[in-house]
Amino acid sequence: MKLSSIISVMEKLAPLSLQEDYDNAGLITGNAGMECTGIILAIDATEQVIDEAIEKKCNLIIAHHPIVFKGLKKINGNNYVERAVLKAIKNDIAIYACHTNLDNIINGVNGKIAEKLGLINTKILQPKANLLQKLSVYVPENSQNDLETALFEAGAGHIGNYSQCSFVSDGIGSFLPEENANPISGIKGIRNFVKEKKVEVIFPSWLQKNIVEAMKKSHPYEEVAFEIFSMTNVFQNVGSGIIGELPESISETSLLNKISTIFNINSIRHTSFLGKDVKKIALCGGAGSFLIEAAKAQKADFYISSDIKYHEFFDADDQIVVADIGHFESEQYTIELFDDVLRQNFPNFAILKTGVNTNPVRYFVL
Repeated sequence: MKLSSIISVMEKLAPLSLQEDYDNAGLITGNAGMECTGIILAIDATEQVIDEAIEKKCNLIIAHHPIVFKGLKKINGNNYVERAVLKAIKNDIAIYACHTNLDNIINGVNGKIAEKLGLINTKILQPKANLLQKLSVYVPENSQNDLETALFEAGAGHIGNYSQCSFVSDGIGSFLPEENANPISGIKGIRNFVKEKKVEVIFPSWLQKNIVEAMKKSHPYEEVAFEIFSMTNVFQNVGSGIIGELPESISETSLLNKISTIFNINSIRHTSFLGKDVKKIALCGGAGSFLIEAAKAQKADFYISSDIKYHEFFDADDQIVVADIGHFESEQYTIELFDDVLRQNFPNFAILKTGVNTNPVRYFVL
């Protein structure tokens, strides 16, 4: 199987256009045209994981964190990043990273954490704006249904929990076919009038190419009249963090015990308890101190994340309990997410979860 087929599945799940500006998601080493012999799934594509891939005859590593995050000016093997890149290239190992683009989708890293915690009524904690576009296209009234079906199948028409959304209005279109035209109706050299429908649908900006291709393929006109507008609306299914609810309220200590069991950790840093039961929980895998204010604004009882600095704990301000469960610990089930998606699409392919613990943090327990 070509590596490009696997990349296509990953980028359908989490388009690269959704990664943050500072990120480096995507194919880091390797060629999309190469044949894939097997996949290792990991949080980090370290040198030890590459050794594992070589041993198990897998030539693709799909990792959450990009091993090359900042620009490399030299590749001499002087640090762990350079050594990993050199070893991957020498052994024809492709490395693909799915990072903040996977963080920013509702069924991505944070969605998996929410699933593990058993949260319901989940939604994006801090949705992003300027990611939606609107297509307006004019079509003969007898072709409206075929056109809408094609647009919906291409990914248009999703608004929150609703699909196949459109707006249709009536009008009269006019056209004058010139000498080299080949109209499906009307007379050349004469201005013709036809009853038309104006169909409007919303879609994510990264689907524009697919939407336009589907529109043109299903449209009866030789020349299609259409417009695409960029929208500033917030996109509820894309953004940072997740907020949801527990099916039943539990005590603060019960929640920490639950977290400890689910994430297999024995040390959790947190702010002072507020002495009330917990129902509404906000969370963000990885470094998430930037979302504390958003969690407070949405009246969450508890905020779960990692990499919280000393002064950032003060931001809880006795309005919320903030818990730091560790960076690797919070994102560990991303491997399971990768596995779920890939096995659905490639059920008979060699897909292995790494046996290497790439967490660089250790805890001394008294």
